[in-house]
Amino acid sequence: MIFLILTIIGFNILYMASVTLRTILVIKGYSLIASFLSMFEVFVYLMGLTIVLDNLDNPINVFAYCMGWGIGVYFGSKIEEYMALGYVTVQIVVDSLEHELPSYLRNHGYGVTSWYGDGKNGKRLILQVLTKRNNEKNLLYLINELSPQSFVISYEPKYFKGGFWVNRLKGNFVRNNKN
Repeated sequence: MIFLILTIIGFNILYMASVTLRTILVIKGYSLIASFLSMFEVFVYLMGLTIVLDNLDNPINVFAYCMGWGIGVYFGSKIEEYMALGYVTVQIVVDSLEHELPSYLRNHGYGVTSWYGDGKNGKRLILQVLTKRNNEKNLLYLINELSPQSFVISYEPKYFKGGFWVNRLKGNFVRNNKN
């Protein structure tokens, strides 16, 4: 009985983690990898569902199915977080025009574009940095180290062309635009 429940939970954890991961891979443009993952996904789904349907006489089995589903979504999102696929654009607004943050970030290997803007309380230095998602935490740490009062926002760009990263992104640009 306990083995059956753990098997049902395990199948659904595998299934939902792969569904979550496949969805993210499709969104990020990795459709070939996603299609192979979907074959595994449907196999696991059918196996788990077969076990539950063969044992519908016990509501605990249905509950185990639902529990595995929820845990699988959580694990799938954690796997994606760990993989950190793709890129982020980080925009930084500094309340001082005389700031060493652009050169500091450039010295740490980041491409930085900067310009001046007008804020509510005067002139501002605005920076834009494109980086891999797996470098985002390090970038935010560096920003906070030198300019803890700055306003920072990050978002995921969908399209790249030209600039500092052009050679590094060329494979990603071509892959995303073939789909």
